[in-house]
This record gives sequence, C-alpha cells and structure tokens, in this order.
Amino acid sequence: MSFHLPAIDRAVAGLRCHNRGVKPLARTVSGVTASGIRRYFDLAATVEGVVSLGVGEPKYPCPPAAKAAAIAAIESDDDAYTSNFGRLSFRKAISDEMKRLYGVSYRPETEILVTTGVSEGADLALRAILEEGDEVIVTEPAYVSYGPTVTFVGGKVIALSSSAANDFEPDPDAIRKAVTNRTKAIVLGYPSNPTGATPSREVIEAILAIAIEHDLWLISDEIYGRLVYGVEHTCVSALPGAWERTIMMGGFSKAYAMTGWRIGYACAPAAVIEVMMKVHQYTMLCAPTISQIACEAALRHSEKDVETLVAAMEAKRNYFVSSLNELGLECRPPKGSFYAFPSVAKSGLDSETFTERLLKEHKVLVVPGTAFCSWSGDETTGRNHVRCCYAVPDEDLQKAVERMAQFMKATR
Repeated sequence: MSFHLPAIDRAVAGLRCHNRGVKPLARTVSGVTASGIRRYFDLAATVEGVVSLGVGEPKYPCPPAAKAAAIAAIESDDDAYTSNFGRLSFRKAISDEMKRLYGVSYRPETEILVTTGVSEGADLALRAILEEGDEVIVTEPAYVSYGPTVTFVGGKVIALSSSAANDFEPDPDAIRKAVTNRTKAIVLGYPSNPTGATPSREVIEAILAIAIEHDLWLISDEIYGRLVYGVEHTCVSALPGAWERTIMMGGFSKAYAMTGWRIGYACAPAAVIEVMMKVHQYTMLCAPTISQIACEAALRHSEKDVETLVAAMEAKRNYFVSSLNELGLECRPPKGSFYAFPSVAKSGLDSETFTERLLKEHKVLVVPGTAFCSWSGDETTGRNHVRCCYAVPDEDLQKAVERMAQFMKATR
C-alpha cells in the first residue's frame, strides 16, 4: 500500500520549479507547508474501513432549530446578500449570548462582525493589526492556522513551547521574556486545539497584565469555550482592562456541530471591527446568508442541544482518556475541547511513524503532534504526542480503542 500523495507532491514540485516566463510565486505563501492535518486526512482517504479520530468535528447532527430555519429560508427565498457585518438580528443574538454567558457587552451595530468561520476571523484580526515585521507570540502546540496566517500578512511568529507536565498551559513568564519592541499581539487559543488545555483565570490575568504593560493586542480564539469539563471558561474580553485590546472570536462549528455551515464571529471595539470589515468586504462580501439564519436560530433555541452535546463529550473524554492510559499512551484528562493529546513514547515510535503505521496496519487515523509544533522548533513535544478527536459515535470510539490496543501489543 502506497502512502505517497501524488497530487500534493506535484503541487510542491511545481512551487520549486522556475518558469523563465513567469515571475516567482509569493514567498510568504509558497514557503509555508500545507497543514499536517489535511495531509493525513488525504492519506486516510486511500484506506478503506478507517476509523477517523483525525478531523476536528463532532459527528453529531446540528440542532433541529437550525435545520428548520435553514429550510424555511430556502423555501421563502430568503437568500440575498446580507450586510457586510452580517444580519443585524444575528448580531443582536450574538450580543445577547455574550452578555448572558460572560457578562461582556458588545454593540451589535458596530462591535460584532459575522465571519466565514473562526479561521477567517483570525485572519481578519491579524490583517487589521499587523504591519510588516510585527511579531506575534503563540504558545504551541497550537491550532495549525495561527502561524501561517501571521506569515501571510508579513508578520513574524514567536512560538513558545508548553509542557505536558503543566497541562500545556501557556507560561506567562516565558511570554514576558519573549516580548520585544516589535511585539504587536499575543494569540490565545483556549480551550486548546490540539491539547484541550484550559488555562485558569489567574494565568489569563497574568498574560493580560503583560499585554497592558506593553500595549499589546490579544487575539482570543474561543471557539471551544462552551466545551469545558469541571472548570469555567475564562472569556478574555470580560476581564477588567481586556476589552479595549482584545479581538474575541467564537463560532458554531464545535458546540453546535455545524462545521460545514462556516459561520463564526468576531467581537472587538468598533474601530477594529471596521478595519476587519474592510478586508471581509473585499474578499468575502458577507458570510453565507442561509448559514447565518440557521446559526441565529441555533443560538436562540438550541441551548439544550449544546448542553446535551457537552455532556456527551465529557463522557467520551472520560472513557477514551482512561482507555489510552490503560494502553500505555499516557494522557491527562483535557479540561476543554474534544481532543486528547496522548504521549506515544512508550510505543517506541515517533508520532509520524506511529500515525502512519496505526493507519496502515489497524485503520485508525490520528494526527501527529508535529502538525501543531512547527513554529517553535519543539521537536520533543511534537514527536512524542498525537492528537485524537473523540467527538465520534461511541461504537467508533470503542472500535478505535480496540484497534489501538492491538497496535500497542504489536509494538512491544
């Protein structure tokens, strides 16, 4: 069985070729490698009968209220362009939810922007604040888009490593030492993809103090904010002194199981949202109308669905993490998200070899930790861990555990 990716290999080769009749491609883009997540996702497509713990989406239906609203909108032809900022009624619903959950206020008319997923929101936020050569601090392991997005707009990633011994929480002291006169922002992506790290309020407050001291922006990706277990999620912008320097992002892909609807939102001071909207206006125009209508209905009528999903994720987390530890794949229970980030050290394999062999020999897909540590140079963490998404049906999760048990026996 071949594990080469001809299409990707050809694309990479094409970037290396120089056509004398055409000037070079943009180095800020062509110099960035493709996502490790997508590489293994494409790899899995060549193997039949795979149990995938690789892609970060809950295998759940979206809320009935969202489906009904979308169907009604389609049938009534309510599908025209919306404001660049998004439907005002939707922004009002987002504003109400931010107030209800975290006690933080945003004016729906000027301080909320509906985006095409949180990934677009992060891109817009960085475009709005960065100049060429500005530095952005990111703690790894981290979501794969942060580093490339900074690079695409001419910024420089200052990536710091974190430790499993400290539940992969960011280290305020390390962040303070990393600040220079070129530092413009700190990215906070918590609860974390891929580790499930959910820093305490005290840790976030310490990072906020650094941002205040050095006049820095905070880019806060809180897409997993509803998915926490036994702890409280700290909404960064709700902290005293944070609102005016924070661009907070949320969305519907995770807690509402609406990944393909592609809706997120950004909340920030009006001046920031206005600049973000300019880029959004000329590149996306507006987020999909039907999706906005569906997500507004989900926000207003689907709290019970969210609570049910979160409870299910916690049960899956408890089962899966316990099973991993029994197999010798050491893993602390994540406090948030729906990922486990176990160590594969006891298998005697590095994470990429572990991933490829587990897929080839036992048809279970995970993602090597190297996909999430490519900017800090922290080879130890990346090569010793894999990310597993446990937001799959119980029978698939059980099947994955059984196959991983067989694999671990074979490696000893």
